[in-house]
Amino acid sequence: MATTTLSSKFQITIPSQARAALGLEAGRKLEVIVRGDRLELVPVAPMSAFRGFLRGKLPDSGVERDPDRLL
Repeated sequence: MATTTLSSKFQITIPSQARAALGLEAGRKLEVIVRGDRLELVPVAPMSAFRGFLRGKLPDSGVERDPDRLL
């Protein structure tokens, strides 16, 4: 487990081990979530990352689809 220090400008540096584990690069957006007495930094995925993640799931759902809406 790594630690970091809050600067006088209320900034932190994410330790290199954590950046490498999550594949974070400079400029990446992080969502800040407050849970009780702690902060969670969650990488924000671009919408393009979700394209096609349901592929193959909808026809098996039992919901009738219009022919022009099938993948």
